[in-house]
Amino acid sequence: MGINICIDWGNTLVKAGFFENGTLSEAVSYPVDDAFSGLEQAINKHKPQYAIISSVSSRSLDFEDYLATTVQRVVKMDDRTPTPIMNAYSSDSVGADRLAMAVGANAHYPDKNNLVVCLGTCITYNFVQSTRTFRGGAISPGVHMRLRSMHEFTDKLPSVGLQGETLLLGYDTDTCMRSGAVFGIVSEIDGMVEAFKVQYPHFNAILTGGDTAYFAGKLKSEIFADPDIILKGLNIILKHNVPQAS
Repeated sequence: MGINICIDWGNTLVKAGFFENGTLSEAVSYPVDDAFSGLEQAINKHKPQYAIISSVSSRSLDFEDYLATTVQRVVKMDDRTPTPIMNAYSSDSVGADRLAMAVGANAHYPDKNNLVVCLGTCITYNFVQSTRTFRGGAISPGVHMRLRSMHEFTDKLPSVGLQGETLLLGYDTDTCMRSGAVFGIVSEIDGMVEAFKVQYPHFNAILTGGDTAYFAGKLKSEIFADPDIILKGLNIILKHNVPQAS
């Protein structure tokens, strides 16, 4: 059996996983500006035969051309790509990454109603029922977008990052902005998880995305952290479309 490469190309971060016999052997990630060169080195190391890419950015196009000359077959994941689950969402607008995480969640927890919370540039809530049906969810601004928006849409609020004290009770403008962004997201996620849990039995929540490590320990909800759920879903979709893939 060969090696598969599964690529999740986001707005700020690009993540890739190499799978052999259905098992993730290595995951790598790069800032989007460094993604082409980083992925090229990783591909030269692992020499995959099959590939799937999910992209939310046109910046991946040059890399996609390169990938097509490097592996035996490439699947470009979009809303028309066949998947092992049903899609009850408006198919012309659903992000491929959202479908991939729904596929991954359903495969790993098939008897559960799964809510996948993805912490990226935006926060997406992605609900897939135990009937293998993706229902949609919600989208809200991510933590960096919230902090940046407060600076860009006001005259006097400063540019603040996540570095520094994060206190519930801020004592100056920086800590107040950070508190609002961070604990606002914490309360939002806890509230959404609780609302879904009340409405749907046999419920399971999964946390993923680039900011998973930062937020996982701050949540009160019972939620499983799986930073690779999208890559796992992409590999399942690749095998669904290319049966000879690993």
